[in-house]
Amino acid sequence: MAWAVAMGMGAQTVPPAAVVPVPSAQQVAWQRMETYAFVHFGPNTFLDQEWGYGDADPQVFNPTRLDCEQWARTAKAAGMQGIILTAKHHDGFCLWPSRYTDYSIRNTPYKDGQGDIVAELAAACRKYGLKMGLYLSPWDRHQACYGTPLYLEYYYAQLEELLTQYGPLFEVWLDGANGGDGWYGGAKEKRTIDRRTYYDWPRGRALIARLQPNAIIFSDGGPGCRWVGNEDGHAGETNWSLLRIDEVYPGYEKYQELTGGHADGDAWVAAECDVSIRPGWFYHQREDTAVKTVDQLVDLYYRSVGHNATLLLNFPVDREGLIHPIDSARAVAMRHRIQAELGHNLLTGANIKASNARDKKQFATRQLTDGNPDTYWATADGVTRATLEFRLNRPQRINRLMLQEYISLGQRVRAFSVEYYNQGRWLPIDPGEETTTIGHKRLLRFGTVTTSRLRISFTDSRGPLCISEIGAYCAPS
Repeated sequence: MAWAVAMGMGAQTVPPAAVVPVPSAQQVAWQRMETYAFVHFGPNTFLDQEWGYGDADPQVFNPTRLDCEQWARTAKAAGMQGIILTAKHHDGFCLWPSRYTDYSIRNTPYKDGQGDIVAELAAACRKYGLKMGLYLSPWDRHQACYGTPLYLEYYYAQLEELLTQYGPLFEVWLDGANGGDGWYGGAKEKRTIDRRTYYDWPRGRALIARLQPNAIIFSDGGPGCRWVGNEDGHAGETNWSLLRIDEVYPGYEKYQELTGGHADGDAWVAAECDVSIRPGWFYHQREDTAVKTVDQLVDLYYRSVGHNATLLLNFPVDREGLIHPIDSARAVAMRHRIQAELGHNLLTGANIKASNARDKKQFATRQLTDGNPDTYWATADGVTRATLEFRLNRPQRINRLMLQEYISLGQRVRAFSVEYYNQGRWLPIDPGEETTTIGHKRLLRFGTVTTSRLRISFTDSRGPLCISEIGAYCAPS
């Protein structure tokens, strides 16, 4: 019995202790979605503008072929897992018949005022197996009471409508652009608010937690996920899923920090990269020739999902109410390109040698290539540096590498390096970027090497290593 206990202790069959902070189950599920769609649509679409002043006549809103199922089919074909709709942008116009304002779809020609685009999209997402999220702009350039305590009652009443009438939401999106000039019921003036205190965000977070407990709250400071600090669609090469939560809030001015997070953060708030497939967020016909190319979209994937973030790709719906065919074709081609580049893991079946293993059964190296994100190789307590060597059956051409941590126990890796074996010696692989953090997923691109052996050295970590998946690939030239 004493021998068995000693062996059990030596093997360390229990998981490593969590390195805090750690994500909730909802945050893990959200990050595994990886890519999802954004939709901007409203009076701006018909007035050829980006930020409505709040004074547009609702009669201008008249899509003739609106089809939310076409939006859902596009997202599905592009490999996306959900759609977030701008239910209300800064202009205050509502895409659902809110009972709290006449500035909504109810007073438009669309379906003779009987339409509800939020409901139509919810039905389309259910039909095509997509998750739905909603964006309700805190700023409202239409409402006369904006900037007063009364506006908070209006805003949270509308938020409750959206949280209770359309089924489960995976994300609630809160913009950091707040306060400025607007129509404000005809006042036509500039109004300034304290972005940190005016909205009483604890009230909003409590409302969402009560009515949509599985929804991730997006804002500059989360608490579910954070803005990445740019609208270019890329996260930092070093990207921590951590924030010093008491310092960051919607409208946070040190947005450059959000690109890489805080290495010493006390809350788990992973990054979301929002970017439009066109230069603008709303549709402009002149931008039909400026849609991002497939190369550009694939690059965004590597610099967002491949840098431990998610990719929220915006589709500006056109005046007919459809995603433009150029946009949809490019998005689908992006998915096919990514599948071609990362579809076949050359390390599957490789012999894997680890310098340390917590337990050769419970945390075995074979779990690094089993395709299951819930299994992982781990090192013993106190071991924060280790190497993995992969021996393939024959030499292979390799130019992509994927690494994933088991983030449910925290983000750990601070630095790593990659080498390949060639003519009797180990040579470094240079991906042209920092090899520091990993998190949910890290993707590296580099010039093609031909080898039968790869070595990954983890040189700095916040605790015992917990690596769930590693893959090597050869992207077609």
